Amino acid sequence: MNKTLKTSNHLSTCSANYSRLNKILSGFNKDKYSFDLLYSGKQNKAEFLIISRTPHTLSVEAKLLSEDSALIEILLRINIYVDANLAEVISYQQEQPVPFFIRSPFSQSEDEKFQQNKILTEWLENIFIHGAIEKKEIDFLNG
Repeated sequence: MNKTLKTSNHLSTCSANYSRLNKILSGFNKDKYSFDLLYSGKQNKAEFLIISRTPHTLSVEAKLLSEDSALIEILLRINIYVDANLAEVISYQQEQPVPFFIRSPFSQSEDEKFQQNKILTEWLENIFIHGAIEKKEIDFLNG
């Protein structure tokens, strides 16, 4: 695949993920977000924690927690570049992609970074489709 095409696809994905995250996380004003996700008759939880904040970059830990298990189903670390309007996955399930200048080990594919960002895209779309509801809103309705 042409490197220009790879870079263009990657930047488009990161830009779209930034827009999705900006909408879900209401402009990144808080340090922690927790949403109840209602689908398939199950109540799962999505959590977003801002782990570092500079004027131009946010580092976010995103988790999908299942009601059926104490295990974390999805764990992503995301860098959000506020000035560039980009959100890029820097690790998935605590595994980081190998930098481009190091020969990839057998266990990782050449396009793993792109795949990790597509997983974020699909998860964020799933959150939109199944209606992310802030936990405090659920508690208010139940209280």
